[in-house]
Amino acid sequence: MRSAAQWIAIIVLLAVIAIAIWFFVFERPGPKGPSPAGTNPPASASTAPAYPINRASVPASGASGALPDLHNSDAQIMQELLALPGMQGLRDLLLQQAIIPNIVATVDALPRQTFGSTRIMPLRTPQGAFAVQQVNGQSVIAPQNDQRYAPYMQVIEAADPKALVGWYVRNYPLFQQAYRELGYPKGYFNDRLIATLDNLIATPEPKQPIEVKKSGAFYVYADSQLESLSAGQKMLLHTGPENEAKIKARLNTIRGLLVGQKLPAPNGSLAPAGQVGVAPASTVTPATHHAPAEAGTH
Repeated sequence: MRSAAQWIAIIVLLAVIAIAIWFFVFERPGPKGPSPAGTNPPASASTAPAYPINRASVPASGASGALPDLHNSDAQIMQELLALPGMQGLRDLLLQQAIIPNIVATVDALPRQTFGSTRIMPLRTPQGAFAVQQVNGQSVIAPQNDQRYAPYMQVIEAADPKALVGWYVRNYPLFQQAYRELGYPKGYFNDRLIATLDNLIATPEPKQPIEVKKSGAFYVYADSQLESLSAGQKMLLHTGPENEAKIKARLNTIRGLLVGQKLPAPNGSLAPAGQVGVAPASTVTPATHHAPAEAGTH
């Protein structure tokens, strides 16, 4: 399985959209072919986005001033991210080039069966090799493999979801521009983000340890149902069951903030979430996807 970092946390960065979504490791090139049904942005006759963003209802991000030009935004975006609560550890993990375009491309690619070009990865590759051990004559993912993700998990757990969502909404015009430049001239990025979050949250929790098998020089899941999951779901399984549960909990929180749901307070009672939701300058219809060149899935 070939390494290429994905960070669900920049989705939480959002998740890390990808924090919350993104730090997964590709372990092998994936097969080329169409994405599973329902993973591509559908063509629609609707003129309104399903999840419009409303800046007036969003917690203040702490940043002020005009937004930078998308293609010269890396320095300002990095400065703002590092200033958010709990995000200092991002400095050594995030690739500081084309930050927003890479986040957008990654979020768009995660629900697909094949991921696409590894050049869009926003995060550095986890250290160490993919760990496999023998159990009862079967190759399974070794428990120590989970430790490769420790630096990413530290950021995910330390990040303030409300602050991340506030940052995302303030900078949403840049995300929207990057999404249209990706190949969706009438698309609405926040709708794609919600679809990606839903796909990741729906990742199964298979019995441990997970069996893998060699396919050429790389490992794939022995269970054909697991191997047929989306690229993002397969990457999430690589992080281990404990990390997967924590990431999915963060993604649920991010999703709740994005759609204005009420989230459980620490004591179990319901507390109103900060609602994310900037009405776009114009209504749009998701466009047919022009995806980057196919590459790897794991």
